[in-house]
Amino acid sequence: MPDFSTIDFAAILPFIAIGFAAQVIDGALGMAFGLINSTLLVSMLGMPPALASASVHAVETFTTAASGTSHIVHRNVDWRLFGRLVVPGVLGGVLGAYVLSNIDAAVARPFVMAYLAAIGLFLLFRAWRGALTLRSPRIVAPLGLAGGFLDAAGGGGWGPVVTSNLLVQGSAPRTTIGTVNTSEFFLTATVSITFFTQMGWAAFSLATLGLLIGGLAAAPLGGVVAKHVPARPLMAMVGTLLTVTSAYTIWQALR
Repeated sequence: MPDFSTIDFAAILPFIAIGFAAQVIDGALGMAFGLINSTLLVSMLGMPPALASASVHAVETFTTAASGTSHIVHRNVDWRLFGRLVVPGVLGGVLGAYVLSNIDAAVARPFVMAYLAAIGLFLLFRAWRGALTLRSPRIVAPLGLAGGFLDAAGGGGWGPVVTSNLLVQGSAPRTTIGTVNTSEFFLTATVSITFFTQMGWAAFSLATLGLLIGGLAAAPLGGVVAKHVPARPLMAMVGTLLTVTSAYTIWQALR
């Protein structure tokens, strides 16, 4: 187990700031905490993908619990949709964590990001076009399975995959974001346990602690933002974030 008795807080301040900013975005838009932090840990600090994903999911176990509570308090959760997402998401997450712990799954990431960038552009088009036609999404369980797998195997992806595809199907932005955020707690808790059984205490570091402090401080804010921002601007923000983060990840992978 790491020794936290001699912590240099100056060294973890950047991680606290990043964790705070990433969680504000994730709580409000239903995505990006895993992508932002995994990109930082892998691309800038050279952390192995499996260790980065394990660290981020350990943090997300706590931040998603706080963020989900905020969304529940602000009535942003569609409980029927929640029930359809949780079990497939958990199953996909366990499989993804096992694969990443034993096989390098990074080769597929640029293709997944290209798909998500295209989804982001489509969401921007829908927000720009005008009034949104809301309807109940039909494809949910396969989406949860794919989102859970990609989230664990890629260090982030539950929000981008699940939130964006539910929005494309016509699901209401506010309850989609709240439901995806709330259900993510069960995914991250299961994925963290799976990584721990495969890697032990190596999944925890000072970077993990910094991200956790910042993420927990910001978690209650997401539910407030999602509740008060209208549907069209909310969808436009999701589309912009998805397009920019996916394009950046593709550039990092191909350069």
